[in-house]
Amino acid sequence: MEHTMVSVATGVLSLVLKKISTLMEKEYSKLKGVHDEILSLKDELSSMNALLLKLSYVEDLDVQVKEWRNQIRELSYDVEDCIDNFMHQTSDRSDMKGFFRKIIHKVRELGARHAISNDILKLKTRVHSANERHMRYNFEGAISSSSAIVPIDPRLPALYAEAESLVGIDEPTDDIIKWLTEGEGDSVRKLKVVSIWGPGGLGKTTLAHQVYDRIGGQFYCRAFVSVSQKPDMRKILRSILINVTGVEYPAGMKAWDVERLINELRDFINGKRFFVVIDDIWSTTHWQTIRCVLLDSNIGSRVLATTQIRYVAESCCPANQDKVFEMKHLSAIHAEKLFLKRIFGSGDNCPLHLKEVSNDILRRCGGLPLAIITMASLLVNKPQTKEQWEKYRDSIVDKNPIVNYMQKILSLSYTDLPHNLKTCLLYLSTFPEDFIIERDRLVRRWIAEGFIPTEGGQNFHELVNRSLIQVVGIKYDDRANTCRVHDMVLDLIVSKSVEENFVTFIGYQNRVCDLQDKVRRLSLKCHQQDGGTMPSARVVSCTRSLTIYGSTKRMPPISDFQSLRVVNIENNDKLENCYLNGIGRLFQLKYLRLIEVSISKLPEEIGDLQQLETLQLEHTKIKELPKGITRLKNLIFLRADYTSLPEGVGNMKALQKLSWIKCVGDTYSDMKSYTKNFVSSVIKLCKHKLQYLRIRSDVDQGCYLSFLLDSWSCPHHLQKFDMYTEYYFPRIPEWIAPLSNIIFLDINVNPVGEDTLMILGNLPYLNILWLWTKTVVPKREFIIRNIGFNVWKSSTLVFGVLKWGQ
Repeated sequence: MEHTMVSVATGVLSLVLKKISTLMEKEYSKLKGVHDEILSLKDELSSMNALLLKLSYVEDLDVQVKEWRNQIRELSYDVEDCIDNFMHQTSDRSDMKGFFRKIIHKVRELGARHAISNDILKLKTRVHSANERHMRYNFEGAISSSSAIVPIDPRLPALYAEAESLVGIDEPTDDIIKWLTEGEGDSVRKLKVVSIWGPGGLGKTTLAHQVYDRIGGQFYCRAFVSVSQKPDMRKILRSILINVTGVEYPAGMKAWDVERLINELRDFINGKRFFVVIDDIWSTTHWQTIRCVLLDSNIGSRVLATTQIRYVAESCCPANQDKVFEMKHLSAIHAEKLFLKRIFGSGDNCPLHLKEVSNDILRRCGGLPLAIITMASLLVNKPQTKEQWEKYRDSIVDKNPIVNYMQKILSLSYTDLPHNLKTCLLYLSTFPEDFIIERDRLVRRWIAEGFIPTEGGQNFHELVNRSLIQVVGIKYDDRANTCRVHDMVLDLIVSKSVEENFVTFIGYQNRVCDLQDKVRRLSLKCHQQDGGTMPSARVVSCTRSLTIYGSTKRMPPISDFQSLRVVNIENNDKLENCYLNGIGRLFQLKYLRLIEVSISKLPEEIGDLQQLETLQLEHTKIKELPKGITRLKNLIFLRADYTSLPEGVGNMKALQKLSWIKCVGDTYSDMKSYTKNFVSSVIKLCKHKLQYLRIRSDVDQGCYLSFLLDSWSCPHHLQKFDMYTEYYFPRIPEWIAPLSNIIFLDINVNPVGEDTLMILGNLPYLNILWLWTKTVVPKREFIIRNIGFNVWKSSTLVFGVLKWGQ
């Protein structure tokens, strides 16, 4: 699936090939002079796509190869834009009635077809030129030489760190040793595996080596080996064999295959108590190969493994006595102690004039020992002036050799990612540092960009498991709800994004990048002084993602962007309604989010956005939505804080989530008519695909909300219902009991009796219940365990809180 999505490795070539196939199936692909050209173009691009995929597995590309790859990737965007424009201009227009309009349409269609013929010829010429360069410069040799380079393991110094120079490692070392050595009966005699997991730079290798030095002498034989991302399994098994036996084998040993090495190892360690450290495992497959060697002779052998990936750590520890240890960032106290000790030889010798900048540096390092040590190494022999330290504080994102060394270690995690996860991770560079990122919003943006399919939300959790993003908040279903990116990881992905022309940054203090001829994704951070150079209309005409933070009037007009898929504008109190003029021409737009902006009205032309899937209006001045939104046939998610819906919303068959919508009108005169329309719309939506409904009313208007009690037929698809109102149901609504898919329920009922809890307790998948009431009848404590809540009792999910109102 990942090869059919947008990728930082191949650009949009895979999607282009798919669209070309679609183009060839249509009637207009049979036009004279076009069909053969399209077929030829497809063959050329297919070969290039295969080569780009091959290049994506090479870590250090030759400069010449990299330049050719970049040109092909940029070309793929241009080809897709050309195809998209052609297909859009020649599509049937069901709203064009009458002979006159049909004639106009045919004229336009012919003009568009003529234009596409010329464009395809030009693009085909560019493709052939790129292909000729590939042959002329003999890239295969450059590729082979690039992939043949085997760099020195950047984690090597951690193996030889002096114990007295380490900070904050004593407690985890004691914990690991306790896990490995303690136990009773069979648990002591059986083979036990402990795994350590956490992001790069936390000191997993250092911790493992400290444990190895402390207790390794208690075993008959021992070995410490590093696996790395692309291991030579024969070399690793040879290393284990030489370590445990203490024998120097003859040169002919290098010819032994994996099977012979495993047999030799098993023969030697059989009946012997051993301790083996397997450092830096990246794959469960590699672990399974090594595991074949580790015999359990029931004499108390031990294995310690380290990895950056949670599920790999868990796969190393399947037995009951095995344990997984999660490596934590250094506390603020230990971080400061390590930093100052490396510079001054003491933990409390920081001069007063350097205290503030010292704290700034430590904040940037975020408790990451590797980052702290790296920054301390930069400063140890430099003049102890505030200006000098501020310079090196800012050098965290510069091309400093020591900083590069630190990023090389962190980039191991990036290199190990599959193509789709690399692309998803780089997209996080569009957010400012320390930004709290909500999972669902991020996933919807990934989908809109074409990075993942609609069911691809697991990519977020994969990045969490690989320690590349840090969980900040947990949702009601125990899944990560919000996250942030560690500053050091952010610096890495920003530099990668700039290098690959994946994201262009304007207005960021520490993100300096040259403005390319074509900006593919733009992240703009505005300041009150309205400084910075804004890109021209020509530069942004091919931009696919526009992200704006802060207030300014000096933004490129939305009409300058022609290829947008994503628009996200936040915290702009200078944004005027006219800024959205022309938005209807953005026919590829799939995601539009405005938060904390001064816009008070959406244009009617928003209904022209036939690809729009997400519309989020949070804390704006918009009070009602235009009639045009009812024409958004592909809209899946609609959040419009405290706004009224137009008539006809019930016909939006794709809508799955409707959030923060007013269910009652603002004035008494329109209350009844608006609420009647709202009722009708919700009933229709629930018959289609609606799964999530959050409604809002500011006052107690029970007579108009009673539809939720009596008129609503069972919404079988509903998974979440949230009523943010002051209205209380006088009894539990009849449509609640048959809700076979409901997971989250926030509901007001007054009074609450055992019959209410009995109905709620029998909902098969109810995970979280927020029940609000004013009166409990009878006034005694309920024994919930006797009246249902099967999911809660199974302990596989979390049951929420029963809350009583004031």
